[in-house]
Amino acid sequence: MSLNIKPLADRVLIEPAAAEETTASGIIIPDTAKEKPQRGTVVAVGPGKKDEPTQLSVGDTVLYGKYSGTELSVEGKDYLMMRESDILAIV
Repeated sequence: MSLNIKPLADRVLIEPAAAEETTASGIIIPDTAKEKPQRGTVVAVGPGKKDEPTQLSVGDTVLYGKYSGTELSVEGKDYLMMRESDILAIV
């Protein structure tokens, strides 16, 4: 994948995981009731700040806060741009 977005400083670009379509018991969830995913894959990473290098790398699967990041749409795909500090864990 060739994405022409290069995050600056401690920012990372994340491709959110798809929202769940059905529950564990097989009930189909309508679009209006789906929760925003809180898991995604790192697509691009900034160089970090002067005294704090970035700890993430492209391809990492991460968990982030429910209302974290700025939503972007590039070439029909949705992404989130957020600070590395908004990421809770690497899965």
